[in-house]
Amino acid sequence: MTALRARRSAERVHSRAGAPIPQLPPRRVENPYPPMALLSADQVEAIHHASLHILENLGIEVMNRRALGVFQSAGADVDHGTMTVRLDRGLVAEALKTAPSSYELASRNPARQLTFGGNIINFTLVAGPPNVHDFERGRRAGNLRDYHELVSLAQHFNCIHMLGNQVCAPIELPANTRHLDTYFANLTLTDKPFHVSAIGRGRALDGITMMAISRGLSLEEVADDPGVGTVISVNSPRRFDEMMADGLMTMAEFGQSACVTPFTLMGAMSPVTLAGALAQQNAEALFGITLAQLVRPGCPVVYGAFTSNVDMRSGAPAFGTPENTKANIASGQLARRYNLPYRTSPGSASNAADVQGAYETLMALWGAVLGHGNLVYHAAGWQEGGLTASYEKFIIDIEMIQHMMEFLRPIAVDDGELALDALAGVPTGGHFFGEPHTLERYATAFYQPALSNWQNYEAWTEAGALDATQRATGLWKKALAEYVQPPMDAARREALEAYMAKRKEGIGAGEP
Repeated sequence: MTALRARRSAERVHSRAGAPIPQLPPRRVENPYPPMALLSADQVEAIHHASLHILENLGIEVMNRRALGVFQSAGADVDHGTMTVRLDRGLVAEALKTAPSSYELASRNPARQLTFGGNIINFTLVAGPPNVHDFERGRRAGNLRDYHELVSLAQHFNCIHMLGNQVCAPIELPANTRHLDTYFANLTLTDKPFHVSAIGRGRALDGITMMAISRGLSLEEVADDPGVGTVISVNSPRRFDEMMADGLMTMAEFGQSACVTPFTLMGAMSPVTLAGALAQQNAEALFGITLAQLVRPGCPVVYGAFTSNVDMRSGAPAFGTPENTKANIASGQLARRYNLPYRTSPGSASNAADVQGAYETLMALWGAVLGHGNLVYHAAGWQEGGLTASYEKFIIDIEMIQHMMEFLRPIAVDDGELALDALAGVPTGGHFFGEPHTLERYATAFYQPALSNWQNYEAWTEAGALDATQRATGLWKKALAEYVQPPMDAARREALEAYMAKRKEGIGAGEP
């Protein structure tokens, strides 16, 4: 009997092999539960006042003359010799009054429009790694083929709502123009919103312009209907470099979304204590948000947080730690203190798509959800502390995200759900398999996983005894086979190609 059950179970798995990968339908993800509060109201205020002390007395270095001029015109204390800006708390408060508490981010496909703020959660593809990895081709520098495959995977899976800024760098392309190729891939291989590079004005403006072309709109029109975002990475502690400041001001000038994110690793780029790191993070985030509002009051901004710790024995970054998870929750409290949309991230320091990568990522993901993150950046594919985009880790993360989405679905309690008729129809000691109540709901009653394997041991062995990481390899390959490129108007595609060609010629060997 055991052998027969094993064979039948294996046959059922084989019969499903030709079916599409099970996944949740496209939907807006809402968090119906109250946000978790690790900090008391008094503790939030203590961090707030410590941040204002940093801004008023210690100041922030801004390595950009234009930004210094913006702050000086607004009445800030600007030391041009040291390029240090000190902000009065009243100036910060006035800037925060114009920052929207929520806003919409459009896409060339109106069905993909996103909301930032409130109880809405948006998950993004990993962004920024120089390397990629899969178990068939190994670890390698990013290239355009990998880029195309990874953004195609993001398009295929409904639980990924947005692309980050460059899932990997196509290293074979010129560094000063490759952003044009990645924007083109984002716009043609997907119809989801994406982040642009804000390393300087040129890269940001190229992304804004190409987004506008893809939607058939002018730059003036998209200024009131934003369609791209960016992440402004603060050079913690307390420094905005020239290019990041330029990118932030450009995004604000053209009315596009900017997420100001300090990178505060406790013990390295911030104090070793969580309270001190949060105070520094808060000061840096408020400083960048203030700059954006001074450039264009009312422009969409996101309060970004990326506070974790280092291994004090080696100095190596650590992610998915208890400290990182607590920071994800506490940072949400600070974002809500200012009535701002909140960006957070899961992450892992694991060098492989293994159990460490899963439990660290899930730990941080819980912090992101309990903290009511609106933009969960690097949600799928992050590996090796952000140095590698992993195909297998992408699939593992997709499974965890979908689990979280189903967890966030509220419990229904009504006559049908209470099932009193079914309970009356089954005798004591009986079973519910054949009950009409069960038969009406069996196909949709429970979440159907994409990656998990629920076979018994004998059937699992007969099917190849593949662990979750090995199964993930087969799933990303199947997803690429299932991928369907979204349609694009031919004239708009030609206009994008023409813009790319003109910009590449204009940039030449210089910077954009």
